[in-house]
Amino acid sequence: MRVIAWLVEGTWPACVDAVRAHAPDDAEVVLLHVSGPDVPAVAHGAFAGLLGRGHRELDPGDRVEALGGMSAASLLDAAAERLGRPCVREERSGRVEREVVAAAEGAGLLVLARDGDRSRLGPKSLGPAVRFAVDHAPCPVLLVWPEPAPDLGTIPPPPPHHA
Repeated sequence: MRVIAWLVEGTWPACVDAVRAHAPDDAEVVLLHVSGPDVPAVAHGAFAGLLGRGHRELDPGDRVEALGGMSAASLLDAAAERLGRPCVREERSGRVEREVVAAAEGAGLLVLARDGDRSRLGPKSLGPAVRFAVDHAPCPVLLVWPEPAPDLGTIPPPPPHHA
């Protein structure tokens, strides 16, 4: 069985802990980090728009991209240490939600964390990328709270026409 743990800054410890608790000992664990193209592209565009195209060596987009790669490697290192068992580290870049779904092809389990409004129960606790992955994953999904879940009193009330 292959278990994919999608790791995102801020919520990755909960995913690693869920793998430790729920993945079989003989499972192949893949720690996955996906970098989106947005931030380096914005930096490249801002540089080109503000300062022109004549000094490519000063373009901050390249530095932003390199820093993102270093950050991903550090996150994967920390996650592997926390996991405490053999694992594969995988870095991808592209449309985050689509890369996660593609990485889950053939997996036995995809582990991911809520990334929206975590102050109450409900659908708004999922951001767009996590919602896409949950809806399109080609395997079972384990969706975890990065911190203790809110109590049942935080469930939104039913719509007026269902009261």
